[in-house]
Amino acid sequence: MILHREETLSRMEMEKLQLKHLKKTVHAAFEKSPFYKERFKTAGITPDVIQQLDDIQKLPFTQKKHLREHYPFGLFAADRKDLIRIHASSGTSGKPTIVGYTKQDIESWADLAARGIALGGGTPDGILHNAYGYGLFTGGLGLHAGGEKLGMAVIPVSVGNTDRQITLIEDLQPEVICCTPSYALNIAERMRELGKDSCATSLQYGIFGAEPWSEEMRKTLEERLGIKACDIYGLSEVMGPGVAVECREAQDGLHLAEDHFLTEVIDPDTLEPVPEGQLGELVFTSLKKEAIPMIRYRTGDIASITREPCKCGRTTARMSRIKGRMDDMLIIRGVNVFPSEIEHYLIKVPEISPHYQLHLNKQGPLDEVTLHVELSDSVYAEAEMDLAHEKIEDLRRRIQQLMRESCLVSIDVRILAPKSIPRSEGKAVRIVDARFPQAFA
Repeated sequence: MILHREETLSRMEMEKLQLKHLKKTVHAAFEKSPFYKERFKTAGITPDVIQQLDDIQKLPFTQKKHLREHYPFGLFAADRKDLIRIHASSGTSGKPTIVGYTKQDIESWADLAARGIALGGGTPDGILHNAYGYGLFTGGLGLHAGGEKLGMAVIPVSVGNTDRQITLIEDLQPEVICCTPSYALNIAERMRELGKDSCATSLQYGIFGAEPWSEEMRKTLEERLGIKACDIYGLSEVMGPGVAVECREAQDGLHLAEDHFLTEVIDPDTLEPVPEGQLGELVFTSLKKEAIPMIRYRTGDIASITREPCKCGRTTARMSRIKGRMDDMLIIRGVNVFPSEIEHYLIKVPEISPHYQLHLNKQGPLDEVTLHVELSDSVYAEAEMDLAHEKIEDLRRRIQQLMRESCLVSIDVRILAPKSIPRSEGKAVRIVDARFPQAFA
């Protein structure tokens, strides 16, 4: 086990370190970022308001809309000549969010990612199969640098071409795979289609993130790949992958890099802090980032935090698995539901595959939601290619009942043939929203 000093500090030592860096960050934001200078002046505060950690609550929040409104460099605190890398979101819902890194930021990020890979099972003498996307997405390059920093040999395969991924895993014998959980499931499924034993590879650990996934999905991945599956969390706005990672020893919450980030959990409606252990919206303040010193960034991700000791020996606070994103929350007949909740129960149904989608449509003035699931190959064969079979109809009713009893929602269910739902090579598409089709010119 590799333990860094910052992962074993006492709570008093950690908070002293956080306060020191928080004061520096707030001063840098005020002095070097036009956006934060204006925000602080509008709120009637100066950097000297920070005298203790709780004073963070006196500062205004930052949201994704602010990055888009001040696109591309409006939140930056570093001169463009000092930037050595720029990443961006996909921009599918408008202007992308642009983030940048100085030389020191890149070094800090590599250290964090290396720490995270070690948490999830990586060792300096191992090989890492990196199937996260490279390019503007932070996952690929972030974990690539972390693997090299740890001393691992990194296979920069990126996403796609699943048959080639399988060949590389078989030939190069990596111990660790990094990708989205949905793509790991895709790899395991393809191996079985090719008549290969997906549990007989060299892989021992999987570090999966970039999308919410349930405990049931963890069990499925571990069973199908013969590995330990650990969650990783990060977002480009505050750094990238490595903000928090599960340890392989406990797999009980993601250890936060508290020496780099101050974490709050707030009620998304009242914006007030919630008690430890209670679900709320994660809010991060970067403590060492130079290019964009992000202050109280509202992530939209729902989780909780605990500071109870972990059996791995680390003393850092841990965040729960992400329950879901505020953006992904559905209101079905007055009930709030996250796709990950639905996944948690669906995976327990043996007759269907772990792939699913929620299709949203308009039925007059009302929203209509249909849950699409696939039959497993064996059940499909038993049904003799007849999806109207009595057993299939009984399965549909049972899934509807499961949703009513477990998620408290009444929802239409459509059962499809195997492979009907598109497989993911990156982030899985769980929600297909057809309520607002584009008008033709």
